Amino acid sequence: MKYLCLVYSDENELHSLPDSPEDTECYAYAQSLGESGHLVAGEALEPVSTATTVRVRGGQVSITDGPFAETKEQLAGFYMIEAKDLNEALRIAADIPPARVGSIEVRPVRQLQV
Repeated sequence: MKYLCLVYSDENELHSLPDSPEDTECYAYAQSLGESGHLVAGEALEPVSTATTVRVRGGQVSITDGPFAETKEQLAGFYMIEAKDLNEALRIAADIPPARVGSIEVRPVRQLQV
């Protein structure tokens, strides 16, 4: 089953705390997940200031700079993984390096009924 592990952190502190991971550590972890057959995809995201939000209401498109909502933690990246069950997905998520300074939201991927 596929799970999306969403990496959240305060981007102002992500690289400045004593336990902050370096990009090389995150890359190495992704490499190890790939070698074990668990990694489907993963990427880091640019800062939230580069985000653009698109909404369509009543057929009208609205485009605004920035994220959908102001929060203390921002979406910093993701790992799409393959795991046998939620417990395995949670074990994998616990080892994602930014979990030390932020949080990892683990969500099962829903198959579209098409």
